Amino acid sequence: MSLVELIGQADERGLAASGLACLDRCVPLLGGDDEILRPLWAGLAEDAGVAEWGERLEQVRGKLGGDGEFEAADGEPGQGFGSGADEAVLLARRMLAAAPVDRSAAGVRAWADACSVAALQIHRLLDPLKDAGDSVDARREGRTEGMSPLVAAELRRQITVLELLAGHGPAGLRPALEVSTEGRRVLRAVVSRRSRRRG
Repeated sequence: MSLVELIGQADERGLAASGLACLDRCVPLLGGDDEILRPLWAGLAEDAGVAEWGERLEQVRGKLGGDGEFEAADGEPGQGFGSGADEAVLLARRMLAAAPVDRSAAGVRAWADACSVAALQIHRLLDPLKDAGDSVDARREGRTEGMSPLVAAELRRQITVLELLAGHGPAGLRPALEVSTEGRRVLRAVVSRRSRRRG
């Protein structure tokens, strides 16, 4: 199944995990540490109610309110890093801002879909090798010819997370988190290399 089809068939938990995993992999752009989203992951594992999800989300937003990796000291985004990094940071911030406080199926479906697009676009912007596709939409629909390595890896991770949750339910959360952790490390390394090159 294509990524679009997997999102279309996912249940509320799978959708929330999919959106959260995309955001988790992009945390390096927001200046967050590796544990910043753990309370939200824990809430999915514990099947915490809507109120707990909303409260934990607001706490995360408060902690990630500061400057990201690509932010200059004066608060202007991305000075010295180029427009691609600027746009990547903006997309990551929008993913966090758009996270629904109400963890209903309808709310998380729209968020998961938007996070999928944003995360792929972020990886496309930061990949040193050009992705040959016209848009990330084609990748999500299964047209994968000429994908750049960073985009291809992100697409695989998104598909894997959704398959894990569809196949294993709550038991799929731990391996899904592991997949996301691997992707976060990769993106953090990309961010670090880009910073050194432009430093």
